[in-house]
Amino acid sequence: MAIPIVLDHGSPQSLQGQIFEQLRHLILGGKLKPGTPIPASRVLAEQLGTSRNTVLLVYDRLIAEGYLQARKAIGTYVNLELPETCLAAARRIATSVPVEGEAVKRPIIPFIGQTQAKKPHQHLDFDFCPDRIDLDLFPHKIWRRFINRTFASSSTHFTECCDPGGLLQLREVIADHLGIARGISVSSDQVIITAGSQEGLNLAARLLIKDGTLVATENPCYHGAASLFQSYYASLVPVAVDEAGLDVEQLPKEGVMLLYVTPSHQYPLGFTLPIERRLKLLDWARRCGAYIIEDDYDSDFRYRGSPLTALMGLDDYGCVMYLGTFSKSMGAGLRLGYLVVPKALMQAARSAKALLNNGHAWLDQATMAEFIRSGAYGNHLRRMRHLYCKRRDCLVEALRQHFGTVDLSGLESGLHLAWHLPNNYPVASELQELALRHGVGIYSIGPGTAYDYGECNYSARTLILGFSSLNEYQIRAGVRRIADAFKGLRMN
Repeated sequence: MAIPIVLDHGSPQSLQGQIFEQLRHLILGGKLKPGTPIPASRVLAEQLGTSRNTVLLVYDRLIAEGYLQARKAIGTYVNLELPETCLAAARRIATSVPVEGEAVKRPIIPFIGQTQAKKPHQHLDFDFCPDRIDLDLFPHKIWRRFINRTFASSSTHFTECCDPGGLLQLREVIADHLGIARGISVSSDQVIITAGSQEGLNLAARLLIKDGTLVATENPCYHGAASLFQSYYASLVPVAVDEAGLDVEQLPKEGVMLLYVTPSHQYPLGFTLPIERRLKLLDWARRCGAYIIEDDYDSDFRYRGSPLTALMGLDDYGCVMYLGTFSKSMGAGLRLGYLVVPKALMQAARSAKALLNNGHAWLDQATMAEFIRSGAYGNHLRRMRHLYCKRRDCLVEALRQHFGTVDLSGLESGLHLAWHLPNNYPVASELQELALRHGVGIYSIGPGTAYDYGECNYSARTLILGFSSLNEYQIRAGVRRIADAFKGLRMN
């Protein structure tokens, strides 16, 4: 470790004194923390271009004054317990008042924005979190095999910069997968690999949003999207949703530059946008000159019938950007997603991505590409769909067993459902807090779950329950605990 010491050979102070004072100030200022190893005297002497004896004399003095500690046969370290005079000096440095004229008035940071509210830190016996998947379902053995195989053939990939747009092999298999699974016909050049869907949203916003740009979103919508658009100083326009998803008739007739929508499984209410509305939505975008971000965050998990063709698969006008992620199918920790852009935006999107970063970890991309190409990804998805379908059915059955007739939405696909409460129940936020006190996580619409503009008919009386991270035993036990918590509750 090189220590930042600069010697002035023209100074009247000796070299030994300069080294001593600079090391002492590094320790007092906390830059060399207690327990930090100090370079050997020979190493520091070579770094500074001075004699070893000079450095040895400095070390001896620092040890004698209690700044350093020599450990026989191990090395020299910053003392774990600095002398009282040293601590007093450190306090004087920290509390000293700057000289008049020294303080600089810094400009206001132009960034605005907020991160999504965190879930409660307390331990929950049963957490029906809507955005978590089951760790036990990750294909550990086969993934490890593909990593080893890919690593063995790595050649020079670890010493070269990646294509900012993503590894070509991964972009090719994603394009092929989308053609089969979502009816989207695109080239690999239109696919850009991102660090999850949030970076894809950031990239789209970077391309299309400036101060005052009108951006429409569903109400309620994904919190991460609304907060991101606000950070670019967009003006958000809420559009109501009903049992068929986004109400296209409520969209502004002009002025909107961008629309963010989750048509396959509306987040968080779970409604599916039917084909008629999809076609109307595309016609609206054509007439208004707007772009659409289609967030298809969990469309791999459809349990009833064939999946509807994605908006981008129906788009003949080049107005849809398709956002996909492996977070729901593989795990959020992998940090792999993708943004598919219309051909007209390809060059701008690749340039903007290069400014964000120089690409992602080669090994993860290459492993994912082989995982998909081999057919293992398709097998993995079929297994997860089967298990998650059983867990969804288990949750529905348990709710009906304990609460009778329940009004649910989002059953056709996805990893969570919405429970629309009867009018004689307390509001969802009160039930969330009550369940939380009994060690169960259920979620109302609001901070931590979704962005609510305050005009949504569903917000006050809807609970969100995820079923992907709990097994069937846990689901039954969790719903039973909810029923016990609600027992004796006075209904309005």
